[in-house]
Amino acid sequence: MPTPSLDALPIRRLTLRDLTACADLSEDRGWPREEHKWGLLLAAGRGYGIDDPDGGLVAACVVTEYGPQEQPALAAIGMVLVAERHAHRGVGRRLMRHVVSAMGTTPLTLHATPFGQPLYEELGFKATGRAEMLRGHFVSTAARQQVATRAATAEDLPALLRLDEEVFGVDRTHIVTRLPAFADQLRVAEEDGRIIGYAAAWPNMDTHVVGPLIARDTGTAKALLASLAAHTDRPLRTDIDVRHGELLGWAKEHGLTSVAFNAVMTYGITELPGDWSRRFAPVTVAAG
Repeated sequence: MPTPSLDALPIRRLTLRDLTACADLSEDRGWPREEHKWGLLLAAGRGYGIDDPDGGLVAACVVTEYGPQEQPALAAIGMVLVAERHAHRGVGRRLMRHVVSAMGTTPLTLHATPFGQPLYEELGFKATGRAEMLRGHFVSTAARQQVATRAATAEDLPALLRLDEEVFGVDRTHIVTRLPAFADQLRVAEEDGRIIGYAAAWPNMDTHVVGPLIARDTGTAKALLASLAAHTDRPLRTDIDVRHGELLGWAKEHGLTSVAFNAVMTYGITELPGDWSRRFAPVTVAAG
């Protein structure tokens, strides 16, 4: 029986049962397996994939929707991967066109590497921002933090959800409520009994990824980042909006180094909703 062409292979929804195949696909492309992150995205989002008749996946991606379930206000596309053996044959373009069509009028966003950006521009996405990835062991100083931070408790969740929606611009309860189980640390910044910021550090291979990082101002963001670093021996990794130059400079002075830049792209909107001045880093670039 002849092997069907790539164009004839159906695109289907992925579930948590596909987690190992997704991690295998990451590894195939030279990425870390990132099973923990795949688990969050497949549980909270909507995966799309193409099965390889010879086993495994030809391609995959995940879409995370935000806002009302019946009419999402925003959707983030991430983890767009094509197996090495099927690269440069139009599979990624076909998968992306399917996703864009499936999302209808919902505004879209994604973080694009320099390699992927031309394809997304071809599909109608426009670069509306940039994020800088930092990585390294945070080196603390003796300077006392001016902002009080502490570990989050279950009682903080309603306040975190309100703050997150205010800053992110749309409701993402399905992500925030998963953070206590997903992250190794979830910390809040507080002033006069009021939460003015929060951040998480979650395990990703040998690092702790800092995200989300939401804070009233740069000083609060610094305090949260330092407090997370104080409770781990792993290197930190985070993706910071380049408009937050003061935080980027401070983080580099404390041991983190620049690894890469990604373009923040949108489709159907000219800029992301919410308050960028308080949004320092995403949960993960794969979920916006």
